[in-house]
Amino acid sequence: MPRNDVPARQRQRVAVVIPAKDESRRIAATVRSAKAIPYVDLVLVVDDGSEDNTQHVAREAGAVVVRHPHNRGKAAAMETGAAVVAMRDNPDRPPRILLFIDGDLADTAVNTAPLVPPVIDGHTDLAIALLPPQPGAGGRGIVVGAARRAIQSMTGWTPTQPLSGMRCLTRDAFEAATPLAHGWGVEVGMTIDLLRQGFRVVEVPCDLRHRPSGSDLKGQLHRAAQYRDVQLAVNARRISAAGRAVRRAVSPPKQSPTHR
Repeated sequence: MPRNDVPARQRQRVAVVIPAKDESRRIAATVRSAKAIPYVDLVLVVDDGSEDNTQHVAREAGAVVVRHPHNRGKAAAMETGAAVVAMRDNPDRPPRILLFIDGDLADTAVNTAPLVPPVIDGHTDLAIALLPPQPGAGGRGIVVGAARRAIQSMTGWTPTQPLSGMRCLTRDAFEAATPLAHGWGVEVGMTIDLLRQGFRVVEVPCDLRHRPSGSDLKGQLHRAAQYRDVQLAVNARRISAAGRAVRRAVSPPKQSPTHR
């Protein structure tokens, strides 16, 4: 049993969850770097149907690896990772905080460390990484702008980088956000869901470098898929909110008990 007089941050542990597909070139460096983050005692790679040897490279680098036999998408990989972490938690200790990072951060993965203290210290429920400008990025900000406006209109909070995938959050917050939005809409859906439930969200600058999407056809197709999934996530939440409003409007008011 943990001692009650020991500060929470000394008892708390962090699990790094890395959804990855075909990241054999960078995953080893990412895993080794993530293991150096303070409070981290578990690095878990979810190989989401890779066609290369991502799982073997990650395991040799010291990660616990689980594998989807076929590609199921980022949201499914995150849910699998969280479930495996929960199975490895000790019932006599607090549930591990979850730190989700991308598999292509390589040596900069350790720089997600600033996301952890605000969550461990109880200052926030979800900390999102703010990345510096990425060399070679070919986007025009269309998807980011659409995501930012949607979050602001539905929650009142305006994020700087609504699509950032590097996120540290409590287990309670993660469970409140499930089921996660499909595909590339997962971050926007999570942010909207948590803010609307009263969870606290902050953005924290982190000096990270990853492989950006360029301006070639592959990059354009990726951004098109992002836009589609973001819109699906936003529309689903708008429909859900409208449905709740209708139910409230048509439900009869609660009657006060009659006293005789």
